[in-house]
Amino acid sequence: MQTQLNVFSYLKGWDWCIFTVILLSTVLAALYGHLRLKNRGAQTSMTPLDYLLMGRQLTLPLFVATLVATWYGGIFGISEITFNDGIYNFVTQGVFWYIAYLIFAFFISNKIARYHSMTLPDLTSQMFGPKSAKVAAFFTFLYITPVAYVLSLGMFLHMVFGMDILLGMICGTLLTCLYTAWGGFRSVVFSDLVQFFVMCSAVLLVVIFSVYNFGGLSFLKAHLPASHFSVTGGNSWLNTLVWGFIALTTLIDPSFYQRCFAAKSPHVVKTGILISTFIWFCFDICTTTGALYARAVLPKAEPGQAYFFYAIQLLPNGLRGFFVAGILAIILSTLNSFLFIASNTLSFDMLRTRFQNVVLSNRIAIFAVGAISILLAQFFDESFKRIWLVLGSYYSACLLVPILLGYIRPGRISDNLFVISSLTSAFVMTAWWKFAPHGLIEPFYIGLITSIIILLIGRRNHEALESHITDR
Repeated sequence: MQTQLNVFSYLKGWDWCIFTVILLSTVLAALYGHLRLKNRGAQTSMTPLDYLLMGRQLTLPLFVATLVATWYGGIFGISEITFNDGIYNFVTQGVFWYIAYLIFAFFISNKIARYHSMTLPDLTSQMFGPKSAKVAAFFTFLYITPVAYVLSLGMFLHMVFGMDILLGMICGTLLTCLYTAWGGFRSVVFSDLVQFFVMCSAVLLVVIFSVYNFGGLSFLKAHLPASHFSVTGGNSWLNTLVWGFIALTTLIDPSFYQRCFAAKSPHVVKTGILISTFIWFCFDICTTTGALYARAVLPKAEPGQAYFFYAIQLLPNGLRGFFVAGILAIILSTLNSFLFIASNTLSFDMLRTRFQNVVLSNRIAIFAVGAISILLAQFFDESFKRIWLVLGSYYSACLLVPILLGYIRPGRISDNLFVISSLTSAFVMTAWWKFAPHGLIEPFYIGLITSIIILLIGRRNHEALESHITDR
């Protein structure tokens, strides 16, 4: 097998037919969402609730499909980590996250139902106050801006059509923005439904054909370094556990919350997350296994591209086109969701007082978010691991502890204390990143510790003041 190839020349007539059918099905699903939104607006005046959350009518099948599909846009990042570190990917991008999903399902989902919120910052406003909501909106926007998925789309167009990565990011993001803005959350959900079935089938095909052509575990052990079967992949336990804390961002993840806010009932949320967790487990087994085979067969390939090039050469005609459509579905299903949520955060949470027409401002914001994502991809030197680690660290360290304490001890954290804790954590993390010796300790831990200390001191002072007032 070749480490570099012209994918376009590998795709034959049947491949292009299947690819085109799947792509058109996705567009038609988005159009169906637009028509549903339009018909609802014709019957009654369309509200932000209809556009942003489907009027809170998300059923269990749609909940599962859109939640699962939203979670895997960084397929080339998964390939990169597995290629370099082996099953470390399954631990850091899988096991840690399953634990977080279960915590969310059993301990967070019912608490969300108490608040009739539209977005995560809106929920933060109800729990802590308006200042906290603005700070949460800023970090949410930073975290949910789809930098990694814009980069993935650019890489996809580069590998399939030979397009320059930057040009691919621009063209692909523009088209995604157009259909995402078209029908609101309904377009996102119905397109996710098509993409869900395609992406799951595509990664399963790679595993089946890999085992058939090369054999099972014995082949992998014979052709991979021993470190690829280590839980830490040669990394320190401290660095490995950072990903465990980043996985806890699920407990405050905007895409999780959006779908929970849109669901018909708390039962749909809890059941849907449990079903989704099982599907994620199966999906992660397939992607990690496929990427291990890619590393074994193409050890000199580029880590981020190895899985894709391996699968193209492995699969027969017809199924190649299906696989290419599956990879595109993985990217688009996450990109359109993150574009939509980031635009919601920008237009609804950050600029709501300036723009009263939420739907129009959201549509404009989608294109602004796309442009910002392309610029940030250049800033991070097109490294998936760096994008996820930096943005995930800031978001988790600054918001995780205060929001969870807000669930556990409602009313105990003031609006000002939330703001001071979050902003100070971000400042300390940035200073540590810039001035501390590289590799000494991850900035995430510094930010998290800072947040905890400030919240403990602030809460103790508040209780002392309350006690003083009571005594008087």
